[in-house]
Amino acid sequence: MPRAILSVEIDAPGDAVFQVVHDYGCRLEWDTMLQEARLLDGASTAATGVRSVCVGTWRSLFLALETEYVRFEPGRIAAVKLTNRPPFFERFAATIRHEAIGEGCSRTTYIYFFRARPRFLAPLLEPIMNALLKREVRQRLYSLRRYLASQRVHRENVTTQAVISRPKVEKSPGSNT
Repeated sequence: MPRAILSVEIDAPGDAVFQVVHDYGCRLEWDTMLQEARLLDGASTAATGVRSVCVGTWRSLFLALETEYVRFEPGRIAAVKLTNRPPFFERFAATIRHEAIGEGCSRTTYIYFFRARPRFLAPLLEPIMNALLKREVRQRLYSLRRYLASQRVHRENVTTQAVISRPKVEKSPGSNT
């Protein structure tokens, strides 16, 4: 069964990275693998037992993967398993882990495994699918890092602008305030 482990170091705390990864409201702002991402059954936030659907871009043949969170520990780890049967996937599961590696920095590690179908074509399909999936996940992690860096720069610029544009308050003569 093909499996891959891909990691990226991000200049942001693991808690912040975790929140961005599982915020379906901003998911498409950074996730290069997807053209649609949403939680199902009226869920507003990800949690253990919550299901989601993620539809790939043309590079992943617009496949819709419906998954269920089987583990969800905010700031640390989330794991999903496939609950539908899209073309070519018999099984799929993934885990994303976040660990601190320094002050304000973390490592995000994405681990996945899958089984291709139909079974008799698996020996042919799995090496190709694994190479494509590995490339897409690597790009996705780099995009996440760029997104978080741009958000940090944006926050810093907003803070700087607020300081620069803060109106001067002149003291009245004879006033101590």
